[in-house]
Amino acid sequence: MISPYQSFGRYPFAHNQEIEKLFWLSELPDLSSFEKKILPFGLGKSYGDSCLNENGVLLDTANLNRFISFDKENGIVRAECGVTLSQVLDLITPHGFFLAATPGTKNITIGGAIGNDVHGKNHHKGGTFGCHVTKFELLRSDGNRIVCSPEENAELFSATIGGLGLTGLITWAEFKVQRVSSEFIKMESIKFYSLEEFFEINEYSNRHFDYTVSWIDTTASGSNLGRGLFSRGNFANASEITQIEQKKNGAIPFIFDYPFINPISVQAFNALYFNKQNNVKEEMIVHYNPFFYPLDAVNNWQLAYGKSGFLQYQFVIPFQNVYNNLKNILEILVNSGLSSFLTVLKQFGEVKSPGIMSFPRPGITLAIDFAMNGRGVLDVLELTDAIVRNAGGVIYPGKDARMSAENFKIFYPQFKEFSEFIDPKFSSSFWRRVTV
Repeated sequence: MISPYQSFGRYPFAHNQEIEKLFWLSELPDLSSFEKKILPFGLGKSYGDSCLNENGVLLDTANLNRFISFDKENGIVRAECGVTLSQVLDLITPHGFFLAATPGTKNITIGGAIGNDVHGKNHHKGGTFGCHVTKFELLRSDGNRIVCSPEENAELFSATIGGLGLTGLITWAEFKVQRVSSEFIKMESIKFYSLEEFFEINEYSNRHFDYTVSWIDTTASGSNLGRGLFSRGNFANASEITQIEQKKNGAIPFIFDYPFINPISVQAFNALYFNKQNNVKEEMIVHYNPFFYPLDAVNNWQLAYGKSGFLQYQFVIPFQNVYNNLKNILEILVNSGLSSFLTVLKQFGEVKSPGIMSFPRPGITLAIDFAMNGRGVLDVLELTDAIVRNAGGVIYPGKDARMSAENFKIFYPQFKEFSEFIDPKFSSSFWRRVTV
């Protein structure tokens, strides 16, 4: 049976976690009464160990899933921490609103979106989720319920956004949503054949499109290094919409004994996926679900990586010398033979997050999945870590499962400032690993 209290990547595996389920904001437990360290846990969509608390207590917030208010005039939602982005969309889209920032899954909680300060395809224009949070209530282990906003308890507000659940329990949060012209995206998919071509398309796209992202083929090498498909789009006007067929979700019901995703299957998939598009550019109108959340259409897709789980490795490197640094990283990955069918490349913009520990910053970000096959993948990622570090980049803590404490302290020197706001009863497997 698959434990619901592990990370999405299922690596590393956490042992001896006690679970405290929360149901009502008016009946929350005395957090000071727990003998062990505690950590909020939403739906476990973090890839690494930032949502794990080995030998500690997890506060299961999934049942704190009620809306408090929706201001339809100003587009402001207030909800309990366990409400999901999917629930938010069901509430707001009939009224002509959409999330101001969303990651690649809608199956995460509001508390998780704030704690990881998630980002999406419009970061170059809209910033992170935290940029749109107006206030929240934080329950500390001393029993204080503290309302935090940019004006009230501003330092704790900044520490909690991107703070990985370590500053206390977010009970409810208020955030802005944006008006949109429809539930459909007018999108373009462009085939590019090299890393150089990606940068050419990307420069134009980020000026003219609200949403941009690209998939790249990590099995391609030589002159085709970095080839892929660039997707860009804006919300469509009502006059542009034709009838769209919605696809039902599929599912992977069990863990494969041998990983379905392996070098042979990935090589075949990447070639087929790149060549699925016959024309260099194709235009279409699609519902927001397949555009923003394509992997949500396959339930439990992560199980295809096998019993050992997988790693997602995401970094951002600044624009200075970005081409050479990214080229070097891709060459290392291609030459290693590591398999990945899901590799996402996009640009982060200049919109600064209010979070002290927030990951996004101006530059190019790459996110790539690897089946966890032991020491081999870890050794390769240590090589790419060095390039990211020397380039002045950082790795995403919310998706990390293996970053060294030494690198973490170089990537996030502000961790000392942040540490002053950590609740003394709160901790995580991630935090203990990177601050030893």
